[in-house]
Amino acid sequence: MNDGQGGLGAGSCFDEDFAYVKALAAREIDDAEEAEFVLEQIYRTLLNINPAKYDVARVRAAAGRHVGELFALRMGLRDQIASWHARGLMSPGAERALRNTFRACRYAGDMMGELIAPRREGQDGEPVAKRAFSGSTETQIHPRYAGEGAVTFKSGDVLLMRGGMHNSAAIARIGDVDSQFSHVGIVHIGKDGAESVVEALIEEGTVIATLDHVLEQGLARLVLLRHRDPALAHAAATTIHEVASAALARNRPILYDFSMRLEGYDELFCSKLIRMAFDHGSAGRIMLPTFPTRISMRNRDFLDRVGVKASTTFAPGDMELEPLFDVVAEWRDFERTARVRLQDLLMDKLFEWMEQHGYRFRETFAIRLISVLGRFSSYLSRDAKEILADVVPKVPVNMSRRTIAAVAMLHKTAEPILGHLLELERLSMANYGRPLHPRQVAAELETYRGEFGRSLGYLKS
Repeated sequence: MNDGQGGLGAGSCFDEDFAYVKALAAREIDDAEEAEFVLEQIYRTLLNINPAKYDVARVRAAAGRHVGELFALRMGLRDQIASWHARGLMSPGAERALRNTFRACRYAGDMMGELIAPRREGQDGEPVAKRAFSGSTETQIHPRYAGEGAVTFKSGDVLLMRGGMHNSAAIARIGDVDSQFSHVGIVHIGKDGAESVVEALIEEGTVIATLDHVLEQGLARLVLLRHRDPALAHAAATTIHEVASAALARNRPILYDFSMRLEGYDELFCSKLIRMAFDHGSAGRIMLPTFPTRISMRNRDFLDRVGVKASTTFAPGDMELEPLFDVVAEWRDFERTARVRLQDLLMDKLFEWMEQHGYRFRETFAIRLISVLGRFSSYLSRDAKEILADVVPKVPVNMSRRTIAAVAMLHKTAEPILGHLLELERLSMANYGRPLHPRQVAAELETYRGEFGRSLGYLKS
């Protein structure tokens, strides 16, 4: 494995390089073409923020400050979206460059945070689950809300999340521009002060969970978004909470929508639930998303298997660009960010190989058996599903056998490759004191494919 040396050299100063990025971000933007050019330059520069280019001890000593600076850069850009959109500057090219900039900036901040993150492993070797918005370095609060002290929640707040499963990485990567988020839910605060989250889950459909449960489930990252009209936001939360409560009271939760289509509300995926909430809560005046995700894969093998029918959809990451929402705070578990970054980069390559080299999933007898048992389990009661969860997949009644098989094959294909990358990450931290840069990971994955050729787990060329 290459140790990643290169670029500006080990003696380069991060502050000097980052000063150039801030100068770009401070430029006045007059038209869409200039917006795309400037944002693309920021993105390309951020891609080169590699701990291997700097003196590790020097960077580690200032890593906490750098995490804050990178967050402030993103917030400064994001705060201009409403103005850019109103002035017609958010062209498809500028939108793509902004999404890329946010992703590169977040990865750079993650790697800085990982340099100083304490390592606390549970009995299974995995990081101990942390409550979201705990920890001073992990929690970044927008300057507009910093005066409020601790992070608090209001009815109608939107929670943008990233879990640790391989299907989470796949959901975050199915669009034309990669995202770092796989799930979204909406906070509801009742008259009695009870705090809950309404969300649509693949396994269970639309559910209502306590806010504490969501914050404590071991997320890798979480962004708190708030609509600028608190009354409208509360109306949205109340509307969807009533709809979900009524369905659950009938013991008929709203089923998950695998098609990812935006039309109709008979079935809901997580983002579509947010769309319904603000559509009904605003009497049709707000229809999310402002900047939808486009899906234009030529090789639709995986998408067809999981039931995706849409070519344009509302992906969780689209909330990052919503002009009428503010980012209140962002939280990251720096003990988990390396893992989800590796998952992201792995999923990038798997989809890229499907597109460029014609890889397809191929079922075996074992996979077919798992998927058949999964279909059988979907008709059992919730209690029975919980009892059998370790034996057969926990799936909803509208999840097809083919979709169950695709999710199983994705997991079993990705897991050993991720294990390989995690070992390289561990060696990089042990030997060089820094995480792997995404370019190193991409190169390693190409080497891996070269070794295994036309058969990568259940992917066959």
